[in-house]
Amino acid sequence: MPGFYIGLMSGTSMDGIDAALVSFDKPGVTIHATHSQHYANELKDALLTAIRAPLDVQLDASGELNRRVGESFRDAALALLEKSDVRIEDVMAIGSHGQTLRHQPSADPPFSLQIGNADIIATGVGATTVANFRQADILAGGQGAPLVPPFHQWLFSSTDADRVIVNIGGIANITVLPADGSDAIGFDTGPGNGLMDVWTRQHRGQSFDSNGEWAASGNVIESLLAQYLADPYFALSPPKSTGFEYFNPSWLRRFDLDGFDATDIQATLSALSAQSIAMAVKEQAVGCEEVFVCGGGVHNQELMRHLRNALPGAVVSSTSGVGLDPDWVEAAAFAWLAMRTLKQQTGNLPSVTGATHKVVLGDIHSP
Repeated sequence: MPGFYIGLMSGTSMDGIDAALVSFDKPGVTIHATHSQHYANELKDALLTAIRAPLDVQLDASGELNRRVGESFRDAALALLEKSDVRIEDVMAIGSHGQTLRHQPSADPPFSLQIGNADIIATGVGATTVANFRQADILAGGQGAPLVPPFHQWLFSSTDADRVIVNIGGIANITVLPADGSDAIGFDTGPGNGLMDVWTRQHRGQSFDSNGEWAASGNVIESLLAQYLADPYFALSPPKSTGFEYFNPSWLRRFDLDGFDATDIQATLSALSAQSIAMAVKEQAVGCEEVFVCGGGVHNQELMRHLRNALPGAVVSSTSGVGLDPDWVEAAAFAWLAMRTLKQQTGNLPSVTGATHKVVLGDIHSP
């Protein structure tokens, strides 16, 4: 009987919790059940308020959010199990990313804060839960992010060709997988869906731009795009990671947008995400012809069009072509990281995070 693991993931877009029940058998992942669960509207609003104005969050409110997110993750895991034929006794562990409220790898001292009480998950579901994955890497001198590239390396590497895996959530990141088997390179390239979501909420009253249709109806403002791409973050050498702490509404307000049509600005933000990803691919994977995309951004047709245009020498497609549905890569990755933690195997890549050495990641919570 295979060992079953559950991965729970909620990213910077805060569009909800992805839960996947998986088993692993090199070189692949078998997905046995999946479940997506939106945050309750009130909770999502409270989380968005917390990340937009962290200095205004009271200690009591922070504690309440930690509990409510833990309960939401617990409920997502229980709903996932209800969809499967797997008994909880056969689940080896749950890997919970939690919900990032603050990621400050360059602060003094550096830190990254994920909430979602893991004891609530472990006790409520009845399975060992691994959480708080970033801290050990940060203590080893790393950025604590991105954490998914080791999983990309395990699953998607090819000896026939260099590959790049692009994950587009609220923030976008890439993993460069050399065909010669050398260590992967991975880092956050900048905004993915996040800035587009912000602009859509402000001007359309919607959570996101479905399929990129609004952006597709506008025209890219080349002068504004050039200003966006001149941001110093894009010129930084890896290792580097970022989040909503940087690419947020305040970032957008740095630029003089008077006189520009809101639709054209959305089109420009779509081009920004694609161009910044493409710049990173061209710099770190010269001549790479295989680019595979996962995360919510893979469904944004306008963003994918921009990305293909920006990488004319590569075939840009989804990770479904190399073994895993693009919607479940991150959830599966945290299930995989939980498995490695239980086996006392390292989970970070210093070539990605900048840590001084490999470490076992995560805290283990028993039911």
